[in-house]
Amino acid sequence: MNNKEKNILTKKDINKAAFRYMFMACNDFNYETQQGPAVVFGLEKALRKIYPNDDDFKKSMNNQFNYFNTTTWMANILLGASLAMEEEGGIKAIDAVQNFKTGMMGPLAGIGDTLIWVLYPTIIGSISAYMGLQGNPTGAIIWLLLNIFFLFFRLRLFHLGYSSGLKLVTSLGDKISVFTEAASIMGLTVIGALIPSVVKINVALAFQTGKVKMGIQSQILDQIMPALLPVGLTYAVYKIISSKKMTVIQIIFVLIILSLVLSFFGILKP
Repeated sequence: MNNKEKNILTKKDINKAAFRYMFMACNDFNYETQQGPAVVFGLEKALRKIYPNDDDFKKSMNNQFNYFNTTTWMANILLGASLAMEEEGGIKAIDAVQNFKTGMMGPLAGIGDTLIWVLYPTIIGSISAYMGLQGNPTGAIIWLLLNIFFLFFRLRLFHLGYSSGLKLVTSLGDKISVFTEAASIMGLTVIGALIPSVVKINVALAFQTGKVKMGIQSQILDQIMPALLPVGLTYAVYKIISSKKMTVIQIIFVLIILSLVLSFFGILKP
C-alpha cells in the first residue's frame, strides 16, 4: 500500500486546517494556554477525520488544548507535522506530538521573531513608510503585495511541516519512543531555562549582624543556587496546578495580591 492510499487527509483538509489556524492564531489568545484554542480551532476538522471514534477524538483535542506559543508563521510547520504524526500513529502518537511541540516551539520562536517580527517589518516597513511620506503610493502597494505573498508562503510552510512529519514518523518506526523521550527532554530544558529569565523575585530583606549586612536573596539564597526563589515559586505553582485545587486564573490573582501585600510591607521590591 503506498502513502497516498494510507493518507486520511487530503490537500484540501491541510489547506483548511492551515487557514483556520492562521485566522484565529492571535484572535483568541489567552494567558493560560496562549495559542492553545487557536490550535484546536485550526486542527479540529482534520482531527475529526483522523479520529472517527469519539473518545480518541476527545483525547486528541484535549491534548491540543495544552499550552502552545510560538511565532505564528513557525507554528504552521509544527502543526502540519503534528497532523502528520497523528495521522500516521493515531492516538498512540499524542504524547510524541505534545513533546515535539513543546520542544520545538521555543527554538522556532527565536528564529521567527527575529526574521518576521523584527527584520521584515523594520526593513520593508521603513521603505514603504518613507515612500508614503514622499507621497508615493508604491510603498503601500509593495507592503500589501508582500503580505499577500507571505499568506500563501505560510500555507506552504504548513504543507512542508505535514510532509516532513510523515517522513519523520515513517523513518523512526519502532524508535518513536526514543524520539518521544528526546523531545520530552528538550521540552523540559526549554521550560527550565525560561524560569530565571521570566520569573522575577526581588527580596528587599537583608540579614545583619554587627557591621556585616548581607542581602538574603543575592548574597545568601542565590549563592546556594542561582534563581532559587523563582525555581521554588515555579515548583509551588506547578504543584497547585497538578492538585487541581485552583485554576490558573485564580493562581494569577493570588500571586498579584501576594506581590502587592509583600511589596507594601517592604519584603519585596520592584
